[in-house]
Amino acid sequence: MSCVFCAIAAGDAPATIVREWPDALAIRPRGGVNGGHVLVLPRVHVEDAGVDIEVTRAVMGRAAELMAELPAANLITSKGVEATQSVFHLHVHIVPRRDGDDLPLPWTPQHEARAAAKGAGA
Repeated sequence: MSCVFCAIAAGDAPATIVREWPDALAIRPRGGVNGGHVLVLPRVHVEDAGVDIEVTRAVMGRAAELMAELPAANLITSKGVEATQSVFHLHVHIVPRRDGDDLPLPWTPQHEARAAAKGAGA
């Protein structure tokens, strides 16, 4: 099986590494939603957050270390295609936020406003 995150963790694929730990690393995603967006992923292959609780716990701990440096951020992960998972190697997104950044999440008023504007032909 070919896994891009396993290749990155092994040093066999390019990535912009933001921080490294023995059990995980943080990288800049291609096409991030803003300049501070990072992914935290384990060095071992785990398909998603429901497969190996200890690995998930370690990755979440590493993500918390990074989030502690930010005044506001979203922490997001997905499990399964139906939940928009597209790379089947556990990873969490840390997305720094600021007031008025207009970055919608599906359950926010910004998303509803953007959807309404789209429906109105704006």
